[in-house]
Amino acid sequence: MDIAPLHTASPTSAPAPVSPSAEQQAQNRELIQAVHAINAAELFGEDSELTFALDRKTGRGLIRLVRRKTRELVREVTPEDVLSLADARQREDG
Repeated sequence: MDIAPLHTASPTSAPAPVSPSAEQQAQNRELIQAVHAINAAELFGEDSELTFALDRKTGRGLIRLVRRKTRELVREVTPEDVLSLADARQREDG
């Protein structure tokens, strides 16, 4: 006797990651460099740092301010703010 479930779950597939355009890749590289520069300067103090992650759906960079020890999210930061901070920091060192 064959017993099959009444409702079979169809396999769900994860959304396919978006392949970022060459322009988006260049912007992400610039953001990563800015994040490194800001973290090296400890602009948010010793206890916090910026992290960069790639949004697989959009291909855009996500920047978050987190506590170093706990990895707790403090807030999200816009790419524009990160680039502006890094640019201001570079001009100060200039």
